[in-house]
Amino acid sequence: MTLDPSTLLGPLWTLLAYVALGIFAARQLSVDPRPIATLLIYLIAPLTFFRGLVLGGPTPADLLITAALFVTACCVALLVNAVAQRLLPADESAVLAFSAGTGNTGYFGLPVAIVLLPSEGVTLYLFAVLGVTLYEFTLGFYLSARGRFSVRESLLKITRLPLIYAFLAALLFEGIGAEVPASVMRGLDVFPSAYTLLGMMIIGMTLGRVSPREFDLRFIGACVGVRYLLWPALMLTAVMAIQASIGLSPELAMALLLVGVVPMAANVVVVAMELGIAPEKGALAVLLTTLAAPLLIPFYLGLMLPLVTG
Repeated sequence: MTLDPSTLLGPLWTLLAYVALGIFAARQLSVDPRPIATLLIYLIAPLTFFRGLVLGGPTPADLLITAALFVTACCVALLVNAVAQRLLPADESAVLAFSAGTGNTGYFGLPVAIVLLPSEGVTLYLFAVLGVTLYEFTLGFYLSARGRFSVRESLLKITRLPLIYAFLAALLFEGIGAEVPASVMRGLDVFPSAYTLLGMMIIGMTLGRVSPREFDLRFIGACVGVRYLLWPALMLTAVMAIQASIGLSPELAMALLLVGVVPMAANVVVVAMELGIAPEKGALAVLLTTLAAPLLIPFYLGLMLPLVTG
């Protein structure tokens, strides 16, 4: 399996165009991104998540992939949180801890997965993404909230997140063999596109309000280090260890490696905006890692693929 760097140009320019629209909306139209962040977290994300699970028809093996990525994301976030709390202010350490467990596996990673993998490989990748997304709206959200709220307040915020209930509802439908009406599923078709568009526009809206003093080299360097050093090494080690023990299909190996090399998640800005914790610095870090992705993804996969397929 090889990756042509030119295949990344389409997804990249599309995402950057959405960011540019967000900058225009903030500067020229004075659009407030906070209500949009709330809309994404409490409505669009859960419906997008529910639709994906219902269409995927999860099997126990698929859910095992989801659980493994969820546990991995949680462990990375907890490790980074323990270190960041000693080195950074509370708001910045909360954003860094949240971002440490996730990546842009959907907006950026999915178009790459579709190019690289056959349909069964894309399905495996999607269930890996579900694990990361579950982390975002459970432990990740809690760690972010702890940058400003008490333990009790943070836990209450998690219980109010509808994405958790969307996940449980999808599993219930699958477990009892019920089908969502076709008309409802057609109505849900618009939500993934809206999720991508609004998620990336929020980065632009936040950047449209950023001043030069928001550029914090220490914070951004920590975000980049976790995303582009820790995660690639972790996923490569995991894939090689699984292959050496019980074996791993080439499609699942590529899916896991791709999870490790995508840029920072746009949801870093969405959650930071919702909780009011350093969204400007988060937006800068997300943008820089996204700009670096067309160079770094082919570089990393070019190094790792021979090690796991040779």
